[in-house]
Amino acid sequence: MNLPNKLTVLRVVMIPFFVVFMLTDIGGAYGNYISLALFVLASLTDLLDGKIARKYNLVTNFGKFMDPLADKLLVCSAMICLVELKRLDAWIVIVIIAREFIISGFRLIASDNGVVIAASYWGKFKTTFQMLMIILLILNLGGVFETIETIVTWTALILTVVSLVDYLIKNKGVLLEGDI
Repeated sequence: MNLPNKLTVLRVVMIPFFVVFMLTDIGGAYGNYISLALFVLASLTDLLDGKIARKYNLVTNFGKFMDPLADKLLVCSAMICLVELKRLDAWIVIVIIAREFIISGFRLIASDNGVVIAASYWGKFKTTFQMLMIILLILNLGGVFETIETIVTWTALILTVVSLVDYLIKNKGVLLEGDI
């Protein structure tokens, strides 16, 4: 197993520890900070594994499958924890997760037809704002930061919808037989 794949597996292994520190008192007064550190570290492994895989030509089928799955598991786990902690509304998480299911379905159909659909800039902005939203909501600083959390959350939600619409428009041929 190459280094990028090991980093992807590490990200998946970190998720249960992140969830435990988010939802229990095991970390005491530092639980939020431990879970934040785990989330940030796991997020950084995502950046790192992709860069290493592309730079050193270490792209594998395992990585193509597991990397996006690991990302979705991390982000969805974090948002579900934030719903449990009453820091994020469930409907927002449903919209975000629904987008991921739709995009994953599109990618499966495209893959069956030999088409690879690359991530768009809208998707990258969406991911950046989702990560920032999660970090701010984990920190739960209160005060003026509540306004910042709200702005970042709405921005992440809007970018989620915009990236979905952009994706559907650009790839509508994937669903139409023979129009790929």
